[in-house]
Amino acid sequence: MRKLSSDTLLVATHNAGKLEEISKLLAPYDVSVVGAAEMNLGEPDETESTFVGNARIKAHAAAQATGLPALSDDSGIEIDALDGAPGVYTADWAETETGRDFGMAMKKAYDGITSKQAAPPWTARFCCTLVLAWPDGHDEVFPGTVEGQIVWPMRGEHGHGYDPIFRPTGHDVTFAEMDPDLKNRISHRADAFRKLVKGCFD
Repeated sequence: MRKLSSDTLLVATHNAGKLEEISKLLAPYDVSVVGAAEMNLGEPDETESTFVGNARIKAHAAAQATGLPALSDDSGIEIDALDGAPGVYTADWAETETGRDFGMAMKKAYDGITSKQAAPPWTARFCCTLVLAWPDGHDEVFPGTVEGQIVWPMRGEHGHGYDPIFRPTGHDVTFAEMDPDLKNRISHRADAFRKLVKGCFD
């Protein structure tokens, strides 16, 4: 597995919350983190039907455009009562003409579950696939997950995305109610990051 030797890492995201979360996770490692917006990068079309496929598109596009090693993630929530949906379309469910509305997306998920008359607990998992790509075309892939269940109504003010309706296994609060430092230790992204750090930093 290839180690990261550069002192700068481009994080191929325009999502400020995700960039902040990744920056915190990488803080102990002597690498400066820059975001896609800072580098004036566009967002490539995510045309794949898997998390790893879309993460690869973003990481390689950013690495080729900048000459820097680039880290991207593709993540989403899989709800068993919805046959794994929204999955790779997690963010798409929130799209509106005026930007993303995750309240609407969470209501869509809840309405889908109840329309199927699925009995609780409504098991689900957050998935994250990290891809670290180099300008020469090499990449390393690190998947992560956290299991839990969907709760309703929405609860909590922290986090982002679908956090207010996801309660991780072993906890009695949602990601959005949880202290952000605890969430960052147990999340799907943290699981993937542990693998990334072990493979490419340690």
